[in-house]
Amino acid sequence: MKLLVAILVSALALSSSLAYDPSPLQDVCVAINDTKSAVFVNGKFCKDPNDIIADDFLFQGLNVPRDTNNKLGSTVTAVTVEQIPGLNTLGISLARIDFAPYGLNPPHTHPRGTEILVVVEGELYVGFVTSNQLGNKLITKVLKPGDVFVFPIGLIHFQLNVGETKAVAFAGLSSQNPGVITIANAVFGSKPPINPNVLTKAFQVDANVIKYLQSQFWYDNNS
Repeated sequence: MKLLVAILVSALALSSSLAYDPSPLQDVCVAINDTKSAVFVNGKFCKDPNDIIADDFLFQGLNVPRDTNNKLGSTVTAVTVEQIPGLNTLGISLARIDFAPYGLNPPHTHPRGTEILVVVEGELYVGFVTSNQLGNKLITKVLKPGDVFVFPIGLIHFQLNVGETKAVAFAGLSSQNPGVITIANAVFGSKPPINPNVLTKAFQVDANVIKYLQSQFWYDNNS
């Protein structure tokens, strides 16, 4: 009997280790009981395969420089499932990042995708911060044209143009919809605002500092 129980427990453990939920491809998916309501499962419905056309798999113009005349001096042009419907279920996406001299793609995370970046023009100071478990270690490098750098999924990372000329980079991401959370925008620009008492304690600064930061306009450089 004990042997049978041990075998059953082992089988259940193995089954649990091999089965898992698919990665979410949208921020939230609230459960409802009304089956008549239209729902998006992981973001998109699927088109009838017999009706697909070439344009379902096409995005044009990623070779065109973007306007970087903004507060950050950078513009991210995303090519996700929103721009190419044919990416649905394929688990990849792309982005072009344009930088003005000394422009910044500010600290942010992609909750659903690892990013691999290649610099094609200019020099970028890039980095990411490890989790609390690894002591929030900062990993940085200055990249030149042809250099490639990886930002692991979910970790805070950034890119700064350290040159006097413009810079351009392309990034591949391991999700059709990797998402982006810009740290400053999310913390200080949320709607409605986070209770200042929360942020005062979290950042251990005077309440007036938090109020000032929450009163600022936090620019979103993702187009």
